[in-house]
Amino acid sequence: MAKPKLIDIHTHINFRDYKKDGDKVIRRALEAGVWIINSGSQYSTSKRAVEYASKHKEGVYAIVGLHPIHILAGGRSEKNRKGEIEEREYEELDERKYLKLLKDPKAVGVGEIGLEYDENTTKYKKDKQKKILIRQIEMAQQMNKPIVFHCRKAYDDLIELLTMFSAGCASCPMACAPKLRGVVHCFMGKLSQAEKLVEMGFYLSFNGLITYARDYDKVIKSIPLENIVLETDAPYLAPEPHRGERNEPAYVRYVAEKIAEVKGIGFDEVAKQTTKNARELFNI
Repeated sequence: MAKPKLIDIHTHINFRDYKKDGDKVIRRALEAGVWIINSGSQYSTSKRAVEYASKHKEGVYAIVGLHPIHILAGGRSEKNRKGEIEEREYEELDERKYLKLLKDPKAVGVGEIGLEYDENTTKYKKDKQKKILIRQIEMAQQMNKPIVFHCRKAYDDLIELLTMFSAGCASCPMACAPKLRGVVHCFMGKLSQAEKLVEMGFYLSFNGLITYARDYDKVIKSIPLENIVLETDAPYLAPEPHRGERNEPAYVRYVAEKIAEVKGIGFDEVAKQTTKNARELFNI
């Protein structure tokens, strides 16, 4: 297989939205020169991500982990891509099951894991999310894998936790063993938060949101291209000109085009550097 033109570091072809045509969607991406990393959100989707990756010698990979919306009793009700209300399933973290998945050579990272807050998130719920996040960070360290972080309205808490790991403390016995590597996917924070994450050596990932929302231009302009990777978060957040449709990895080129436009550089430069970044981060 030829070297990738682009890499979608965060997609969900392992989700039910692609139950009927997941293999075709992957084939379209590969034919377009796009490599993909399917992200798990719980054990079932993590396992499916590994199964998809195992079908391909290269070009399709997996990350496995337990998303914060699945670690609170009763999960959380929210609208899916079609506007339907769904109840997220509750799951206890079984580290042995996830560690077994991480031993697969096509499992290239831990994720998506992190913190998810809203106006109703109590201190208890925040503390539980942090506890599970720390356990999964330690899994990543144990397996020497990079991490894909999910973060919604919790950037300051995530930065504080990552700073604690970097500094080393009694509550994080595995801190810096080895040094944390990873990316904050679908970055939606402030420039000051982006700068702190970049200073710690993390990557930031952007998706179709940036093709129709100007909120992230300042961050994209300010942080080095060497700290940026690309994603679709498919089936969600389809870029212009496919906004409102089901997203897919082949559309990641629109994200690259927008980053090139915002930074005032060529598409080829964005493609080359972000692909290099992704390959180095995930060792693919």
